[in-house]
Amino acid sequence: MERRVQILTQTEVKRALMRLSYEIIEKSEDLDKVVLAGIHTRGIPISEILRDNIEKNTGKKLPLCTLDITFYRDDLSKKREIPEVKGSLFPVDINGKEVIICDDVLYTGRTCRAAIDSIFAKGRPKRISLCVLIDRGHRELPIRPDYVGKNVPTSQKEVVKVNIESIDGKTDVEIIRKEGDQ
Repeated sequence: MERRVQILTQTEVKRALMRLSYEIIEKSEDLDKVVLAGIHTRGIPISEILRDNIEKNTGKKLPLCTLDITFYRDDLSKKREIPEVKGSLFPVDINGKEVIICDDVLYTGRTCRAAIDSIFAKGRPKRISLCVLIDRGHRELPIRPDYVGKNVPTSQKEVVKVNIESIDGKTDVEIIRKEGDQ
């Protein structure tokens, strides 16, 4: 049995993503040199929402890359199942650009490290930044986000589940805890 607690509603997720869009606009030296890179799976629709929000507010449509970090993970040999490879897509040259990695939840930092490795396999950006909807803590690597929708203190026994309409049929953020876990 598990217990789910909604911590962000659809409206609050939309508001956080709009705020993140404004922060990207404000902090970027030149939006013409910014590329958004969404990590499969939920980082991609998050990056698309950010791109759309930025375009509505500036008239500039940022290029969007998709990152499949499967072969850059440090736990690949520990997986029992064969991972599904979705492929990365880099429709623009990232050399000399600011690449903003977009993801749903930042936890240990290992996914972000793998994303950085996959970006360097494609080129040498001027800068790499990290944008996450939720930072739940418990880092195992020295990685911190540049843009954060919400900091959510959690225990390691909890799971933070981001739901996005295009994937999950609804948009919200939940904390899931198995009954009996303290």
